[in-house]
Amino acid sequence: MAKAKTAYVCRECGAQAPKWSGQCADCGDWNTLEEASGPVAPGAGGRRIGYAGAASSIRLLSEIAADRTRRTPTGMDEFDRVLGGGIVPGSVVLLGGEPGIGKSTLLLQLLAEVHGRLPGLYAAGEESLEQISLRAARLGLPQLPLPMLAETAVEEILAHCHSGRPALLVVDSIQTMYTAALQSAPGAVAQVREVAAQLVRYAKQTGTAVVLVGHVTKEGALAGPRVLEHMVDTVLYFESDVGGRYRIVRAAKNRFGAVNELGIFAMTDQGLKPVSHPSAIFLSRRAEAVAGSVITCVREGSRPLLLEVQALVDDSSLGNPRRLTVGLDTNRLAMLLAVLHRHGSAMLQGHDVFLNVVGGMRIGETGADLAAVLSVWSSFRDHPLPMQTVVFGELGLSGEVRPVAAGEERLQEAAKHGFSRAIVPAANVPRRAPAGLEVVGVRRLQDALDVLGSA
Repeated sequence: MAKAKTAYVCRECGAQAPKWSGQCADCGDWNTLEEASGPVAPGAGGRRIGYAGAASSIRLLSEIAADRTRRTPTGMDEFDRVLGGGIVPGSVVLLGGEPGIGKSTLLLQLLAEVHGRLPGLYAAGEESLEQISLRAARLGLPQLPLPMLAETAVEEILAHCHSGRPALLVVDSIQTMYTAALQSAPGAVAQVREVAAQLVRYAKQTGTAVVLVGHVTKEGALAGPRVLEHMVDTVLYFESDVGGRYRIVRAAKNRFGAVNELGIFAMTDQGLKPVSHPSAIFLSRRAEAVAGSVITCVREGSRPLLLEVQALVDDSSLGNPRRLTVGLDTNRLAMLLAVLHRHGSAMLQGHDVFLNVVGGMRIGETGADLAAVLSVWSSFRDHPLPMQTVVFGELGLSGEVRPVAAGEERLQEAAKHGFSRAIVPAANVPRRAPAGLEVVGVRRLQDALDVLGSA
């Protein structure tokens, strides 16, 4: 007998190597090569296992009608917002999140909501059908005739789909599925890639919408080869603050809608409930103003969102003062502190600086720069900002306050929640301010500090 050859596969890009090395030659990542547990054949040797489908043909772009109305609303407004308006036939959605965050709960509620409009199939690879039934009873879902399948072989799942013709297929999860074309264990790089390829091929050829549940690593990224995210149409991340009751669905990739869109849910004993006014849950209404707390308005996806930025500046007992942030990039905070030192005369070399975005949110835009700097200045000077004041704007290295996008929408959101004053870039001052809101435009950081110092 010929000696079986050992192959090594990169878990990030799926590249194969005849021997182990510390760095993948294709993607350049370190310590990602893993020994395959069986013979690895890329793409199952060109064979198409499972649904064969119709033969492909060439069509002219001018003859293909772009139907923009073929979306099916799910009945969950926040989930529709993240998807871009609803479920698109033939789309493949990858939903990732930490264990126990509520991925299976959300998708079970989704199937119950669209049952009368989209016939669905739930393929469970991690739970038994009895466990799913117990969850449905615990959530108070109606006793609907939802098709359920406990199976991990993708060929069997596609065979059931070929006979039942579901319009929505949920696979929970992609890491537990395997194909008979490969001998490696479920969850291996080659298995995940081939199973996903078969499911994507089936979705595109039949028009069935497919939702895949994906595991995440300890760093929070989706487990498996990175090519998995390239194969699907939409990548959603299910996030939550530690011990919190709110869940956030964030779109990292969407071919049918806006990227970085947010959907916010509250976890209750009846399952996940959409939050229609998310700004209210991130604001803590105090009886009096406190130093170091500033309200800002950021833009997440297509809507503005009010957030509270808190800062604490304290004397440091260390030779190298600490700079810690939660919800904001640490390197950006270091740059903002340098701007505050140079253009705001705040000597922070011997102080620890802690910055926190309340509610577990992460700010990825630059519109919160001014709020972060003013919160640090407020804590350092022990000077509370006036209550009912909202701040937003981008800071440049020369101390100028730059305008941000959708300034009028941010001001309207602040006025809707009862704020009476806004400190914004001068270029974002509207010709007509919202009713009950005083808009103060500033051109430089020192102008904003002067406004607060005189308050």
